Amino acid sequence: MCTAVTYKTKDFYFGRTLDYEFSYGEEVTVTPRNYRFVFSGKEIISSHYAIIGMAHNEDDYPLYYDAVNEKGLAVAGLNFVGNAFYGEESEGRKNIAQFEFIPWLLSRCDSTSKAIELIKDINITGKAFNKALKPAQLHWMVSDKKESITVEAVREGLKIYENPVGVLTNNPAFDIQMFSLNNYRNLSACSRDDKFAQGITLDEYSRGMGAIGLPGDLSSQSRFVRAAFVKNNSVSGDSENESVGQMFHILNSVEQQRGCCRLSDGKYEITIYTSCCNADKGIYYYTTYNNHQITSVDMHETDLNGSELLRYRLITEEQIMRQHQ
Repeated sequence: MCTAVTYKTKDFYFGRTLDYEFSYGEEVTVTPRNYRFVFSGKEIISSHYAIIGMAHNEDDYPLYYDAVNEKGLAVAGLNFVGNAFYGEESEGRKNIAQFEFIPWLLSRCDSTSKAIELIKDINITGKAFNKALKPAQLHWMVSDKKESITVEAVREGLKIYENPVGVLTNNPAFDIQMFSLNNYRNLSACSRDDKFAQGITLDEYSRGMGAIGLPGDLSSQSRFVRAAFVKNNSVSGDSENESVGQMFHILNSVEQQRGCCRLSDGKYEITIYTSCCNADKGIYYYTTYNNHQITSVDMHETDLNGSELLRYRLITEEQIMRQHQ
C-alpha cells in the first residue's frame, strides 16, 4: 500500500512511499507549461502551471502517482480499495476521471484553498484511461505549505476533510483513521512518569519508552499512526540536505521490506520508491527499493515553456560509495 506525508522547515516538502508487488515502469516526469491536456468532456488546456512528479507514462500522457506544481501545490493518490466509489458522467457537472484528478488540479490551482473551491463542483468518474488500465480505487491528499486536505469519492458522495496531521495511508476512511489517533494520545517522545499503581515502583530501563504502544506492523491503519507520530515529532535543521534527509527518515519509518508482507500469489509487497519533493523549489528527490542513494530532478533546470513531456527513468540499481583510506 502507500503512505504520504508533509514536512515543513524553511521550505515545504511533500513525499510518499509507493508500496506494491510490481512496478508499472514509473518515471520522474516534468509536464511543461504548454503540454496539451485533453480532459473529460473534451476540455482542453494548452497553457497551465508546470508539474513535476512520479508518473506512469502511457500514450504520451502522465498518469501521476504524486506531483507538485510550480506554485507549490502537491497531490498524491493512494489506494483506497473497497471504499472508493466513482459516479457515472453527469450532464451539467464538471466530470473528471480519477486518472485526471492530479493533473487537472495542478494545472490550474496555486493553493489548497483554490483546489477546495474547484473540487466542490466536480464529479469524479470511473472512466478508464484505456482497456488495459482499469480505474484505480484511490483517495488523495492535497497540500500546500499552509494546509492539507484529504479528498475521498465514496458511495455517499465526494468528501473533503481537513488533514491537520499531514499524513495519509489507505483504508479505512480518513475520518476513521483520524479518530483512531485518540487511542494513542498517551504516546510521547519524552520519558513518562511511573503511574502504574500506588506502592509499586517500576523502572524506566530504556530510552524511548514514552512511545511504547506505537504500532509497528505494516497495515495501513498502523502506518497512519506511526507516520503521524514520527512526522509530527520530527526535528531537523532547515538546510536543504537536513530537511530532505529528515523527510526520508520519516518515510523510512513505514518502509516495507521484501518478505514481510506476503501475498496470496507468493509475491511480496515492497516499497518500490520513496519520494520527497521540495514544493517551493520544484526539486523532486527519490530512492528505490534497490537504490538507497537519493537522486534529484530539478524542474527549473528544464525548459518549462516547452510542450513535450520530460521523462527521467529511475535509477534502480544500488549505488554504493566505496571509501578507501
